[in-house]
Amino acid sequence: MLVRREEAADVPATDAIHVAAFGRDAEKDLVAALRASSAWLPRLSLVAEDGGRVVGHVVCTRAHVAGRPALGLGPLGVLPARQKRGVGSALMHAVVAAADALDEPVVVLLGHSDYYPRFGFRPAASLGIEPPDPLWGNHFQARPLSTYDGSARGPFAYAQPFNEL
Repeated sequence: MLVRREEAADVPATDAIHVAAFGRDAEKDLVAALRASSAWLPRLSLVAEDGGRVVGHVVCTRAHVAGRPALGLGPLGVLPARQKRGVGSALMHAVVAAADALDEPVVVLLGHSDYYPRFGFRPAASLGIEPPDPLWGNHFQARPLSTYDGSARGPFAYAQPFNEL
């Protein structure tokens, strides 16, 4: 398996991955809206390829904590036939490492509280980062990176397309 940057030719495959992984069009539509927005960061849109076939996709986009730059991770999608085989883990490790190499301070996500801690995520509240919806609780998680200095505290704001879909 190879994890690499997404290319324009991968878009149909990543669309199909998100529809298959989530059983609906919402995540595919979200990625399309993110691609069209100023929050899109091409260096943080990664695919997993196996045998020449794209089998997974993850993206981080520009977000903010109290007006300071941060990253919002998601969606992360893997073809159902390839789930629980390390594809999602490889994508997570790669996107977090890429974000760290780009000197991003923190990655934030809404996800399963038993899955994401293995990648260094913890409840965002423990870093003083407030979710857009207080009901998200411990599912709203953050991963501080090398340049994180703890001063970015307050409300988190995803890229605008997250609010529109």
